[in-house]
Amino acid sequence: MAQKLVIDCSTGNSEYLDFTSEEIAAQETTKAEAKTQREAEEAAATQAATDKASGNAKLKALGLTDEEIAALVG
Repeated sequence: MAQKLVIDCSTGNSEYLDFTSEEIAAQETTKAEAKTQREAEEAAATQAATDKASGNAKLKALGLTDEEIAALVG
């Protein structure tokens, strides 16, 4: 079982205690939320890269050069 270190600052005594079931559940919830957030950020970054490439391709199809595109979007 996972443990936590508890330190009594007034005495300097320390001891390892087992996590409670509530602390374990909270930790698992936090991990799941972090994973969901990370996946959402990765999806947003992928979508942004896809949108940028698509936009650049459309500008090229209109006849703009790479330099002109960079001047417009940069």
